[in-house]
Amino acid sequence: MQATGAQLLTTLLERQSIDIVAGIPGGANLPLYDALRASRIRHVLARHEQGAGFIAQGIARASGRPAVCFGTSGPGATNLLTAIADAKLDSIPLVAITGQVPRAMIGTDAFQEIDTYGLTVPITKHNYLVRSAAELLEVIPDAFRVAASGRPGPVVVDVPKDVQNETVEFGVLPEPGHADPPPQFQASDVARVATLINEAQRPLFLVGAGVVVANASAALRRLAETASIPVAATLLGLGVMPAAHPLFLGMVGMHAARCTNLLLEECDLLLALGIRFDDRATGKAAAFCPQAKIVHVDIDASELGKIKQPFLGIEADVGDILRALEPNVVATPRRDWIRRIQQLRAAYPLATPGNGDPLQPYGIIRHSAALLDGDAIVTSDVGQHQMWVAQAFPFTWPRQWLTSGGLGTMGFGLPAAIGAALAHPAKTVVCFTGDGSLLMNLQELATAAEEEVNIKVILLNNGHLGLVRQQQQLFYGGRYHASRFHAEPDFALIARGFNVAAHDLGTADDPVATLAAALCTQGPCLINVPIAAEANVYPMVPPGAANRDMIDGGPHADLGA
Repeated sequence: MQATGAQLLTTLLERQSIDIVAGIPGGANLPLYDALRASRIRHVLARHEQGAGFIAQGIARASGRPAVCFGTSGPGATNLLTAIADAKLDSIPLVAITGQVPRAMIGTDAFQEIDTYGLTVPITKHNYLVRSAAELLEVIPDAFRVAASGRPGPVVVDVPKDVQNETVEFGVLPEPGHADPPPQFQASDVARVATLINEAQRPLFLVGAGVVVANASAALRRLAETASIPVAATLLGLGVMPAAHPLFLGMVGMHAARCTNLLLEECDLLLALGIRFDDRATGKAAAFCPQAKIVHVDIDASELGKIKQPFLGIEADVGDILRALEPNVVATPRRDWIRRIQQLRAAYPLATPGNGDPLQPYGIIRHSAALLDGDAIVTSDVGQHQMWVAQAFPFTWPRQWLTSGGLGTMGFGLPAAIGAALAHPAKTVVCFTGDGSLLMNLQELATAAEEEVNIKVILLNNGHLGLVRQQQQLFYGGRYHASRFHAEPDFALIARGFNVAAHDLGTADDPVATLAAALCTQGPCLINVPIAAEANVYPMVPPGAANRDMIDGGPHADLGA
């Protein structure tokens, strides 16, 4: 068989079951786009390469499978860097394929030349500079294998333009790349964990994105119910247990309910599954879970002991461990521990002021959740609105909640929502965003309109960088600077300019009816929700403080153990 490098690349992507690619063409990847015309792969033309990267992330996060984005050389590649770094920190399987100047011009400072390989080394699992068309036969399957194996992550494949044009002869196509088997664990470790659980008085699960990746939600729930073990989640672990489950404690950390953080203070065994002890979850790490023996299970051995030294660390797939534990854990009611949970919940509930008013943060989230069916996917940008949604939206299944956790990237929400809608066209996708975040990738409204994706962008509009303003209020003596947007765009009008339907709840006669109609309308829609600039997200752990030192603006009676 004979093909150009570009033709071979598209064929190899098809063999990886890639049916959608987001990207932008340029001089250095035009041969690839020329070959793409003859492919069954659907191309989504983003308006910015960062948008293309986050569209691919939305596909990967919503589906659990590697997704692909394209960029050209130079600024095309550098524009992808933020999306690639975001995928690295949140363990998202992403394959970014970039064009590069011809091989003979590498290192000459040619037009739109940049060292994509060197730039992406710190923010990828692996990267490749392809030196010949024949190398693609090995590189592309290997890129997908690496992206999906173990702890997932991004891979970059940089392909010079002349390699794309080069003709290659080959016999048979390679097998598609698939994830390697997970590491094997010791049966003795499972026995030790089972003994710790059976002997514990106050055990607690803390679950993160690793449980989602491992498809281990059902196994976790069975074990939690059998042994009466409450479950708390990191930001990226939300959805692993239904929010309404009596054993679910909600999110842990900086903006958790006070009762959740206090229960972590009191637990005697912490079963940390697929988490990395991020500072936003732990607060001051040395003071986190001071009474607990910690069992840390993660597929990435480098996370074990990196921040918190565990009593027992196990490198393994979380789902494999949970399923192995099930027959060894004794059914236990743990009435005293359950009673203590109920006591702290009653004394320190999560306050959601204004939850009946659709023009207040908790109100718009609660009303939206009530109007949506339980099948909707939710994305968010980063800031106060992200934390309000994490606190108040009743997530019920894994991969329902897509947000930028580790990198905290403003501009993530809209393109990620487009990707999620492309992956699941039958579902409604709702993106909660703020005006500061939406302005970061506002141009992707054009992509949403062009693709006719069923996304609803709910804009909590306070005219500020809200979380920056809140921190300036609380920790910088109210010295506000560069956190207010003095120009106040008409976002509904802007959306209509992109041919996207739009509503403004601030001027609606019946905001709830308007919201209901907007959420039920097929296709992209923007819903502007003016909220007070002074609205803060509470509780909050001050940066660098222990989780027990939350501030929430309200007195509480002291409850001893």
